[in-house]
Amino acid sequence: MTPARILIVEDDRVVARDLAQQLAALGHSVAGSIARGEEAVARAIASRAELVLMDIRLEGSMDGIAAAQALRDRCQIPVVFLTAYADAPTVRRATDTEPFGYLLKPFEELQLATAIEMALHKHAAERKLRASERRYATTLSSIGDGVIATDAGAAVSFMNPVAEALTGWSQAEALGRPIAEVFRLENQLTGEPVADPAAAALRSGVTEGLPAHTVLRARDGREVPIDDSSAPVPGEAGSLAGAVVVFTDMTRRRAAEEALRRAQAELAHASRLAVLGELAVSIAHEVNQPLMAAITNAEACLRWLAAPERNVARAEEAARRVVRNGHRAAEVIDSIRAMARNAAPERERLALAPLVEDVLLLMRAELKRAGIALRSALPADLAVEGVRVQLQQVVMNLVLNAREALEDGGGTITLAARAAEGRLLLSIADDGPGVAPAVADRIFDPLFTTKPGGMGLGLSICRSILEAHGGSIRLAAGEAGSRFEIDLPAAGAQHAAPR
Repeated sequence: MTPARILIVEDDRVVARDLAQQLAALGHSVAGSIARGEEAVARAIASRAELVLMDIRLEGSMDGIAAAQALRDRCQIPVVFLTAYADAPTVRRATDTEPFGYLLKPFEELQLATAIEMALHKHAAERKLRASERRYATTLSSIGDGVIATDAGAAVSFMNPVAEALTGWSQAEALGRPIAEVFRLENQLTGEPVADPAAAALRSGVTEGLPAHTVLRARDGREVPIDDSSAPVPGEAGSLAGAVVVFTDMTRRRAAEEALRRAQAELAHASRLAVLGELAVSIAHEVNQPLMAAITNAEACLRWLAAPERNVARAEEAARRVVRNGHRAAEVIDSIRAMARNAAPERERLALAPLVEDVLLLMRAELKRAGIALRSALPADLAVEGVRVQLQQVVMNLVLNAREALEDGGGTITLAARAAEGRLLLSIADDGPGVAPAVADRIFDPLFTTKPGGMGLGLSICRSILEAHGGSIRLAAGEAGSRFEIDLPAAGAQHAAPR
C-alpha cells in the first residue's frame, strides 16, 4: 500500500479518532482532523494533504459536498466520502463533485484501505494525464501552425493562438461550436464553400487534405490562403474521439514563391539575351539573306518594267519574290523579338514542329558555318500546352550545348520526337565526345559548369522551365555522344507523372 498524508474532515470526534488510528495502522500519516467544511481547503493546502476523507454532515454552514467541490476546484485534492447517507439526492450532489470514493458507515478497515488505495491510484493517473495534456497544449500553443481540435461530433474543443489569430475566433468563443462555423473555407476562384476537413476525417477515418485554391474566410472577412491537413483522433474500441486540423498561412510562402518565379523569369530572360548575343552572326545572316534576295528581285522588277518591251508578268513574279523574302525577314525578326521580350508568360496550345523550327531558323547559319549537320524530323501532329518562349529557350539551350560539344567542327545534331501514353518525348542528340560519367549527375545543378567562363545556368534553367510545365529532362546514359530527353504532357492529356 502506498503511504499518504490524509486529512480527516469529520464532525464526530470519536469517529475521527477511530479513523486516525486506522490510518496509522495502514501506514498512512494524518495531516489533520477538522470538523468544519469552511476550513477544509486552507487546512488541506497548509498540511499538503494528498487525500481527504470527508463526512457529508459537518459543523458550520458548509457541508462536506460543498467542501469537496471547493477542494476539487482550487487544489485538485482527491476526496473520499465517508457517510451514513445514501439517499438519491445526496448521492447525486456528491457525484457532481467527481469523488474518488463513497463509503457508507459503518465500514470495515479493509474497505477503507481499498478505497484509499484506489483513490490514490486514480488520482495519480489523472495527474499524469493532466500533465500530459498540459505538455501537449503548450506544444500546440507554441508551434507556428494553426491547430484546432474537435470532439467526435466535430465541435471545437481546442484552438491554439495561431488558429485564434487566423480565424478571428478566441478559444473561449469557439469552444463547443461546430468547427465549420469557426473554420470557414471557400474556393478562392469560385467563392463556393469547401467541405469541412474535420468532418471528412471523422467520416473516412483517415487524414484528409484540402483541394487547391482553398482559402480561410476569417471572422472579420479577411481571406487567408492556407494549406491544411485533418486527421482523426482514435478513441476506444475502434471509435474516433475527435479530429485535429493543422493549417498554415500560405500568404508569405506564396509571396516568396511569386518572388522566386519573378527572379527565375528574369534569369531566364537574361539567359535568352546572352544566347541571342552568341548567335548574333547567325541571326545577322538569316536576316540579311532574305533582304538581299528582296533587293535583287526588286532591281529585276524595275528592269522588266523599264525595258523597251515591258514584261509585266516577269515583273509581277519578281515582285512576289520580294514580298516572300520580306515576310521571311519579318519572321526572323519576330522570332528574335519574342526571344528577347520579357513579357508575362501565357500558356497556349503549341504545335511542336513549328515551335522547334522557329528556333532552328536562328541557328542554321551558325551550325552550317561550324560544319555541323542538323537533322530534324518532327511529326506534325504533336502538340504541347505551354509558354512558347520558355520552351523555345529549352530547345535553343540544348542545341547550343550540342554545338559546343562539337567544337572541333563536323558532326551531327539530331532532333526526334514521339508520343507515348499522353506524354510527348523530344530528344536532342549529338555525336560528340559525350558527358564524363564523373559529372553526369551534376550537370543540372545551378552554377555547375565544365566550360571556361561558363555560368552553369543553361541546363538548370531548362530543368526549372520543364518542371514548371509538368515535365522533366534527363541525360540518356550509356550512349556515344550526348542525348538529352525531354518529357512533357501532350496537349489535352491528363498530367500523368513524367516517365
